Amino acid sequence: MYIQIDQLSTENIYFTMTQVVIPRPVAWVLTDSGNHKFNLAPYSYFNAVCSDPPLILISAGRKPDDSPKDTRLNIERRRHFVVHIAHRELAEAMTQTSRTLPHGESELDWVDLKLAEFTGFSLPRLADCRIAMACELYEIKEVGSLPQSLIFGRVKSVYLDDSVCEEDARGRLKIHADRVDPIGRLGGSEYVTFGRIISIPRPK
Repeated sequence: MYIQIDQLSTENIYFTMTQVVIPRPVAWVLTDSGNHKFNLAPYSYFNAVCSDPPLILISAGRKPDDSPKDTRLNIERRRHFVVHIAHRELAEAMTQTSRTLPHGESELDWVDLKLAEFTGFSLPRLADCRIAMACELYEIKEVGSLPQSLIFGRVKSVYLDDSVCEEDARGRLKIHADRVDPIGRLGGSEYVTFGRIISIPRPK
C-alpha cells in the first residue's frame, strides 16, 4: 500500500503520521496558569533537538474551538515549565490530563498526583515521575496552516530519581532506561510499554 499524503484530509494526515512515526516519547508538561493553579498536559510531538544549547521541542496544536492550548499560553506568558517522562504506572493518570478544560482550570484537580519541590527552580515537579526537566522558553515558532506551535525549551536542570541512575565504570552518569520504564505513544489510544534492551555498538 502507498499513501498519497496530499490526497488526505488534515484529520487523516494526523492519524497516518501518528501511526507511522512510532514510538514517540511523551512530554508531560507542567506550566503555571497563575493564581496558584498549574496546567498539566501530555504531548507526543516531542523530542530533544540540540545539545548546545540544550533544547527540547514540543509541538502543540490548538483546542477544538481553535484557541491556543493553555500550555503554549502559559509558557509564552511566564517562560518556564517542567517536562516529565511518565512511566507505566502513570499512563492512566497521564491520559486523564489530556482532557480539554477552560483556561485556568487545573488537570491536577482530576487526578491523584502529588507535587514536590524542584530544587532551584520556580515550579514544582510531579513527585512520582522518575525524570523531570526544568525548562525556560527559548523560542516559539508557528508552522502550518492551523498553525502548530513549535515550543523550544532550554533545559536548565534535570531531576533523576536515585533508583534509575548511577555512575558507570568510567565515572559517567548512567541512566537505566529499564528502571525508568517509560511509555511511548503509538496511534489512536495506544501506548507501548518498555521492552527488551538490545545494545549494538556504532561502527568506528
